[in-house]
Amino acid sequence: MRTETPVTIRLKDYQPPAYWIKNCALIIRIFANHTEVDSTLTMVRNGDPSELPALVLDGVEQLIQSLSFDGEAITDYDYQHDRLTVQPTQAEFTFNAVTHIFPNTNTSLEGLYKSGTMVCTQCEAEGFRKITFYLDRPDVMATFSTRIEADQAPFPILLANGNPTASGELEQGRHFATWDDPFAKPAYLFATVAGDLVRRDDAFTTASGRDISLRIFAEPHNAHKTEFALTALKKSMRWDEERFGREYDLDIFMIVASDFFNMGAMENKGLNIFNSAAVLATPETASDDRFERIEGIVAHEYFHNWSGNRVTCRDWFQLSLKEGFTVYRDAEFTSDLHDRAVKRIKDVLFLKNHQFPQDGGPNAHPVQPQEYIEINNFYTVTVYEKGAEIVGMLHTLLGDRPFRQACDLYFERFDGMAVTTDDFVDCMAQISGQDFSQFKRWYTQAGTPIVAIHEDYDANLARYRLSFTQSCPATPGQSDKQPLVIPVKMALLDSTGQALPIDCNGDYNADTQVLTLTEAVTTVTFQHLASQPTPSLFRDFSAPVRVRQALSDPALLLLAQHDDNAFNRFEAVQQVYLDTLLKLTRGELDAIPALVDTVVLSILSDTQLSHALQAVLLSLPSYQQMMDNLDTVDAEAVIVARDRLKLHLAQTYQSHWATLSQTLTSADDYVFTADEVGRRELQGLALYYWVLSGDKFGLNSAEALYRAAQNQTDRLNGLKAVMASPDRDRQQRLLVHFYRHWHQDTQMVETWLALQAGAEGVGVTDILLLMAHDAFDFTNPNKVRSVLGGFTQNFKAFHDIQGDGYNFMSEQIVALNAINPQVAARFVGVFERWRKFAPERSAAMHSALTAVLETESLSPDVLELVQKTLV
Repeated sequence: MRTETPVTIRLKDYQPPAYWIKNCALIIRIFANHTEVDSTLTMVRNGDPSELPALVLDGVEQLIQSLSFDGEAITDYDYQHDRLTVQPTQAEFTFNAVTHIFPNTNTSLEGLYKSGTMVCTQCEAEGFRKITFYLDRPDVMATFSTRIEADQAPFPILLANGNPTASGELEQGRHFATWDDPFAKPAYLFATVAGDLVRRDDAFTTASGRDISLRIFAEPHNAHKTEFALTALKKSMRWDEERFGREYDLDIFMIVASDFFNMGAMENKGLNIFNSAAVLATPETASDDRFERIEGIVAHEYFHNWSGNRVTCRDWFQLSLKEGFTVYRDAEFTSDLHDRAVKRIKDVLFLKNHQFPQDGGPNAHPVQPQEYIEINNFYTVTVYEKGAEIVGMLHTLLGDRPFRQACDLYFERFDGMAVTTDDFVDCMAQISGQDFSQFKRWYTQAGTPIVAIHEDYDANLARYRLSFTQSCPATPGQSDKQPLVIPVKMALLDSTGQALPIDCNGDYNADTQVLTLTEAVTTVTFQHLASQPTPSLFRDFSAPVRVRQALSDPALLLLAQHDDNAFNRFEAVQQVYLDTLLKLTRGELDAIPALVDTVVLSILSDTQLSHALQAVLLSLPSYQQMMDNLDTVDAEAVIVARDRLKLHLAQTYQSHWATLSQTLTSADDYVFTADEVGRRELQGLALYYWVLSGDKFGLNSAEALYRAAQNQTDRLNGLKAVMASPDRDRQQRLLVHFYRHWHQDTQMVETWLALQAGAEGVGVTDILLLMAHDAFDFTNPNKVRSVLGGFTQNFKAFHDIQGDGYNFMSEQIVALNAINPQVAARFVGVFERWRKFAPERSAAMHSALTAVLETESLSPDVLELVQKTLV
């Protein structure tokens, strides 16, 4: 068991650094077995120049060759516990360090490391200290110049941040390239890449007429997959100019695809490094959802050039300042390009499936955490997605034009600075003239608010009342919760679903249709209503809250059939499904209620709905949503309930699924448009239900679609439908065919692994066989996520009553901890809800977590999360 006490970092202890770094000049010499880093820091005292405290620099696994101040060797220094302490003698000086590091054995994928045949970097959050000694914190912003030297044969391409300034040959087959970045940045935005890469070029002309060179690099086996990302990049650049007035600033923008990467992508200034799965795509190898994900991630990383790079965060407690804001921006980008309503629905589903459970679990934390042991553990759905919802609420409260003006003020006021979430919100307050002091609680208060709604109608007075009561359950370290500012976008509907005029005494903005709540209890009276209306509340999910509202079946049906707000129509349909699933789980129903069939038939027969909206309306709530609405989870009962409702839909509407599957088939060339994506999504869902109904013709049609497919979406629609059938021989034939055809394509192999890990009936033995396959690599995060992630997201398999899945994942977390602590820590989250399960499973999960905690040399990443989860 680990015995040393990890260091806790607290926001309240923030202090500016004793010294600033003005410039960092790097020479990186890459050799076969090591890399030499020659770093010269131009530094100045931050404070009284007559008082010179010790200079304490971060540095991990640095083999020191020499240290000097202004060219004079330093012999008196202390290097321990990843800190180098030296004593300056002047207020302004240069500090030089020459060290050796070892990228080939750096399996953490932080700092400088080997990725396939190339060498690349990942410095966020604290990876730069694995490259050289530095004040590795985001408020230290410096200009960088970088010279890379390497053998020309294996590393013909040498890249770094900024603009290229020189290149040339050296002795013994080596060469060099120099890059200069004139914009001050924190070290987490540093990047360099060396490799044998294929380059694709394009260009973009900014609104002001500047020509920008666009370049994307990939290893030769991936080079044919880069065109879509370049197109997405150009769309992102134009959109950011039009929506936010932000132009690109350097002469070159580059993207590099890496097969070994812990995250999705990294916004390094001018040199974005991407997980290959998040940037490489062709119709043959990428499904529609991957195309949309790639388009969104390319946009996200590009948008960071302003919301994250030009204006960055003062400390890591402000992480959502850049990430929440940028997630909001990339969601708006996708909404503008595609189907806004469907995008909103899917984003909220992600929030409810992942962030709501986090808010209700042992690792709940505010969007602005107050303390941490390992900052990598706070790259969470709370910081990112809930942070984006907070920005969205600001937009809702201000309206379009004032919100844009406030964003302009933020960028202009803080350009080149490291700031806080308070600075961001204060810009909103200044433009709007509103007091946002209470609103800031959204950043500091953990947990998902609950809004309970009660209604009352007085026919004699033609008066309708809504009472809103907001509360929030206690979370770790926060038992006392204060009322929040909650925007409720709303309408009152008549019996035909038409919106009624609103005349009320609440804080209601008729232009934005937003009612603002600020008190624990708010009662609003609506006048001049001749009959009782049906409330359509929290339209477009105007606030990230849990709504508790007892709607009658007729009211639910009205919303499910006639609400003109697509999101609220979806919410009503989901409530019908969820109520049914929960009652089935608790054994309260003998048959599926007629309300379900009425709703499903209305969706199937509504010709005004887009295919994409039909698809989401016909999809059932997830296991996660069911768990989130149960006090105690009986896994078998949850599985039986969901399977029963799925089978009812499959068999009752078999002819509809067959007709949809056949009529939605197309032999046209693949195009990535909202209409075509929706068509394929609905076809895939219909085919799945058709196969599930037991119709053999449906199963044959699924295999035929797989074999005839000219794009990955059709191929997966067919294969996933077959995987849902009991025909194991047919499944195996298609999986063998898939691998034989695509075994040389990295992303296709990852898909092949994930399909099997998520299949019906899979067990630990099957997962071990996958991990023993030549296609699997335990040091590759994408392969690990495909297999272990696929398994843990397979509710039936992971929660098998034998409990083998829990012990198996405990062992894998321990094994990963020794290789890549970041990836290992992510898997601790699969046990986060152990207390919600019935005693037998709860005890088994607790035992598995305890086994992890008792491991020797546990990383801070894993230790912090396991300790919190067990409390």
